Amino acid sequence: MGSHCLDCAKAAQPDVATRVKLASSRVLTPVTYVIIGLNLAVFVWMGIKDSAAWSGHITQAHVDLGLSRNILKYGIGYTDGSHDPSHQWYRLVTSGFIHFGFFHIIMNMLLLWQLGNLLERALGGTKLALMYTASLLAGAAGVVILGTNGLTGGASGAVFGLMAGAAVGLHRRGVNIFSTGIGTTLLINLVLTFSISGISIGGHVGGIVGGSICGWVMLAPGWKPMPKWLSYATPVAVSAAAIAVSMVIAW
Repeated sequence: MGSHCLDCAKAAQPDVATRVKLASSRVLTPVTYVIIGLNLAVFVWMGIKDSAAWSGHITQAHVDLGLSRNILKYGIGYTDGSHDPSHQWYRLVTSGFIHFGFFHIIMNMLLLWQLGNLLERALGGTKLALMYTASLLAGAAGVVILGTNGLTGGASGAVFGLMAGAAVGLHRRGVNIFSTGIGTTLLINLVLTFSISGISIGGHVGGIVGGSICGWVMLAPGWKPMPKWLSYATPVAVSAAAIAVSMVIAW
């Protein structure tokens, strides 16, 4: 406000290094974009293999990469009469990158973009990747625990984990999560999870549990600090526990 002389205005300008940093301040979430890119790449690959994937129909790629408790327990049978009895543990991860149609992937990627941009700035890329992985595997464990014979896939377990982690972190900082939009979004999605058929309750609840544990430690407030190593150890421990639970149930 008010008048400024030219010399005063020049003196008030930040130095070159600061201006470069501010100019590129939007480009601070590379891991978020990498995860989104991986999901989109898999979706495009599935659509190229079978155009039915674009509209949400189950294709052979869904069968090959999706998750269900029975597949982990008994293996998978094929239409030609052959049977693969192996547990196919890779499905715990691959199921988190397949989607059933445009609407499914657009909604998941929109939420991932919003939450990833928020959390990656707070945590850094490595910790975000760890939290995402822990939430994804916890969601897969939820599918194995509560799942039926249906085939499950999608990034929503991991996205729910990020949402829950952000909500827990805000709560620990004394922020009312319903004043930020995260609380309302989480609540609405939970209501939809339990009220609409065909949505994986186990995947969403499992992701929330895993993400909440991670958020409690990784987003601890400055006045209640956690040891730095615990921010890395917690998502690793959650991931290991989720895999162990899935394996025990499948066996």
